[in-house]
Amino acid sequence: MAKQNWNDLTVAQRRGILAGGAVELAGTAWVLLDLLRRPAAGIRGPKWAWAAACVVQPFGPLAYALLGRRR
Repeated sequence: MAKQNWNDLTVAQRRGILAGGAVELAGTAWVLLDLLRRPAAGIRGPKWAWAAACVVQPFGPLAYALLGRRR
């Protein structure tokens, strides 16, 4: 299978890639801002570990949203 370039993709495929990237960027930004603002007592585990987990897309931000914050 030949490697595709950006110009080889359909408009729908390009929009899907851009939308997915925007969602990942927004989720990561939300997590990092929440980590900065939330006190350590409101987070399960060390803040640095959750910040490092953000680079594992999309599982890091999702895990923080579901498991990282104390309610």
